[in-house]
Amino acid sequence: MTEQTYTIRPARPDDARALLDIYNPYVAQTCISFETDPVDEAEMRRRIATLAGRYPFLVAEAGGHVAGFCYAHPWKERPAYARTLETTIYLAPRSQRGGLGTRLMEALIAECRELGAHALVACITADNEASLAFHRRLGFRQVSLFSEVGRKFGRWLDVADLELRL
Repeated sequence: MTEQTYTIRPARPDDARALLDIYNPYVAQTCISFETDPVDEAEMRRRIATLAGRYPFLVAEAGGHVAGFCYAHPWKERPAYARTLETTIYLAPRSQRGGLGTRLMEALIAECRELGAHALVACITADNEASLAFHRRLGFRQVSLFSEVGRKFGRWLDVADLELRL
């Protein structure tokens, strides 16, 4: 990634198309996302509108182009889990390995603290070594490993849960 100045800001519904351009290749070509069908613009707008009103949903942009996004959402629905959030992050391939993901996640973590979250959970495909290492560098620690709980592209997938106490 070339050195660029990124602005991190809250997501807006009109970011939906740019977020899809980043996210849908992960859906269609990888086991990083467990969705199996690409998301359409109306659904992404709905997700932004639903989540951004209650939880941090951030985008990073440079030169008017969105380079990545991250957000927090409820980890579980029961009231006792209300202060535990799950995190999600996706970067455009050209924006990886240059520090942008760290900046985005640090901003997300700070906003989750301000919101009063007690713990963050990242659910990661267990063979996604880059994401596991990334989260560990941010202070997350692995707390579980679920075997063969997902299936995509004809293969069973394990999921590692990592936790960060705030």
